[in-house]
Amino acid sequence: MSDLANCVRCGKIIVKNLRDVCRDCYKEEEADFQVVYSFLKQQKNREATLTQVVEATGVEESLITKFIKEKRLRTSMFPKLGYPCEKCGSSIVTGKLCSSCAKTLKSDLDKVEQIEKVAERNHESEQKKSVYYTLDKHRR
Repeated sequence: MSDLANCVRCGKIIVKNLRDVCRDCYKEEEADFQVVYSFLKQQKNREATLTQVVEATGVEESLITKFIKEKRLRTSMFPKLGYPCEKCGSSIVTGKLCSSCAKTLKSDLDKVEQIEKVAERNHESEQKKSVYYTLDKHRR
């Protein structure tokens, strides 16, 4: 069953199937894609950066980034075309984080896991210490 949603570009109510934009905005995006692709397929522009493509075509950076993430613009064909890492801003071609930010995030998560394990061990040892055993002296 399809869901109702708002077009992320213009706000019109749409039935969300495969796209998150309305038909009119989709046509605009396709026209913008053709402008960007026509610019990039020229031999002299194949090594253009994202900033250079935005300046030359007038297409929004976020839309070009969307084309890259959807793999409509392949970075194997356009080697300098990348988008910024969401944490540090360095240029990347896949994912949301660059390798160094991903490595930092992973090490931080590992540290948190280690701290939680130590806290759990401490909690378990405290529970063992607080248990009292009684002996029944009058046992027959």
